Amino acid sequence: MSKQPLNTAYTDGGLNCVVKTISELTDQEIQFAASVTFGGVIEITNAIGGVDVCLANPIKDRYTGLDMAAGTHTVEGLQALQFLRTRHGVGDGSDLGRIGNQQQYMSSLARKMISGEVLGNVPVMLKLANTALSNLEASTSLANNPMTLVQIALAVKSVPFEDIVFVQYPTGADYADPNKVVPNQEAAAALWDAIEANAQLQITHQNTSNDGVIVQEPTEPVTEATPDPTATPDTVVALPDSIKGNSAAQTTCSNGNVR
Repeated sequence: MSKQPLNTAYTDGGLNCVVKTISELTDQEIQFAASVTFGGVIEITNAIGGVDVCLANPIKDRYTGLDMAAGTHTVEGLQALQFLRTRHGVGDGSDLGRIGNQQQYMSSLARKMISGEVLGNVPVMLKLANTALSNLEASTSLANNPMTLVQIALAVKSVPFEDIVFVQYPTGADYADPNKVVPNQEAAAALWDAIEANAQLQITHQNTSNDGVIVQEPTEPVTEATPDPTATPDTVVALPDSIKGNSAAQTTCSNGNVR
């Protein structure tokens, strides 16, 4: 069982088992957890009026039915789910490429919420909270106190985009099975040490044609959050180049292909 993927932990033991597995792997305390169904992704995306995503190249994925031209799109409903689920349509067609593409969606979602379109709009915020509670399987720490969701969201409002960083857990090749990967615990240790020090995480990995996204230079200024001086870290830690990801301050576009 020590080499099973996380979806096996979820299938066999549910959300609690996933939390315990990740906590043991990372040696990090996890205070809150939630899972969302495929239908829930559609409802939550619709509740905020869609999410803007960028495609450097067209995506045509016959497995998910996603067919999108290059350029910027606002995805919602079924198309948002197809975008998040596509694997064959980005990068090298791997699960790791899909994670990179999903992180583009999450970065855009964070920018939209912080810019005031969501957190600054009370009716939209209430609609999102109600939709989330109806579509999430939440840990007791969240489910027993719905206001916790609102408090977490409002806390994010003061966080600069550079301090919101999405990372993939570093992996290495599994020599026993070329279709699988194993944890790179040495690189991961650098990540946990930086988080423990409350440092700003700097991604050094240079994306290639195998990755799910391409980093783009912004063509227009990004609306910045109002920094909270007490929450801004004093140090910046450059993570090992084996750790993939991006900050919400970066503009990334899907590295699409046709399959």
